[in-house]
Amino acid sequence: MVAELAACALVIVMLGAEWLHARRCRRLAYLAFGPTRRPATWARLAPLLRIIAAAAMCWGMVTLILLEPKVHRGDELPESEMKHAVLVLDVSPSMRLQDAGPSALQSRMQRASDVMESFFKRVAIQQYRLSVVAVYNGAIPVVVDTNDVDVVRNILSDLPMHYAFVAGKTNIFSGLEEAARIARPWKPRSATVILVSDGDTIPATGMPKMPASVGNVVVVGVGDPVTGGFIDGRQSRQDTSTLRQIAVRLGGTFHNGNENHLSTGLLNKLTKTGTSSKLEQLTRREYALICCGLGAMIYALLPFLLHYLGTRWNPGVPRQEAVSSRANSQRQQGEGSALISK
Repeated sequence: MVAELAACALVIVMLGAEWLHARRCRRLAYLAFGPTRRPATWARLAPLLRIIAAAAMCWGMVTLILLEPKVHRGDELPESEMKHAVLVLDVSPSMRLQDAGPSALQSRMQRASDVMESFFKRVAIQQYRLSVVAVYNGAIPVVVDTNDVDVVRNILSDLPMHYAFVAGKTNIFSGLEEAARIARPWKPRSATVILVSDGDTIPATGMPKMPASVGNVVVVGVGDPVTGGFIDGRQSRQDTSTLRQIAVRLGGTFHNGNENHLSTGLLNKLTKTGTSSKLEQLTRREYALICCGLGAMIYALLPFLLHYLGTRWNPGVPRQEAVSSRANSQRQQGEGSALISK
């Protein structure tokens, strides 16, 4: 409010100054603008432009003085602008089968670790808060909203987390429900949920609904989708059709991570901010800087524009007429000298 009052006060003072300036200009109108006594059409707006430019600079400067200083520290973001990534990790015993990776010699959990390590290295991970939810026949939040990526790497390093559960049937949907509960308080479209699983024994119903804070969902499948391996007297392999169906029902993307890491296009989609445009991110500070810059530019350029384009009247003798008159006088002087010599 102080900045607005200062700008209004300056406008009143500028109106009085422009009124006095206009009175003085009327006395010299013949000399400045010629017989018409009027400047160029656009130049009549010069007083208004001066008042607007001065008011903009005044408001911007007072606003910047009153605002608290903003400290920039490289790529760090304020806590309110941080993004979130929630990893829903399948830790069932089938994830320990060794049929994953390009050579089919890795365990599915090791392949999941490689895929997530690629994600950590290819995004600005310092702008993320990370959460991990372990899933077997239930869901356990292992870590919530941490900025220490090494903690997540330790969780992914073949940690036998299935011992924390009672043996039973895998319930992936419980992990998605826990991820939705964790992400619910965050601001809209600021979170990405990444489900890593082999898709074994996923039910056909009971899909949880993601809150508004979840902007992207990625379902990553690991394990051999063709041959697979045997566990508990049955064959287990990556169920790509079920995982793809989960991704579609959640409005997300499915990626077969058994041989390939997340694509660059997918990472670009995931790392986009939740705000729809840069204009919506402008604060009072940015508007004050814009007003100062535009006001100063107008105030600096206006005198030059008025000098060169303020009027069409050009007092004095035109150059071409001056040259011709000078030549005539010289010719007349030459003829006079010739007559005297005769």
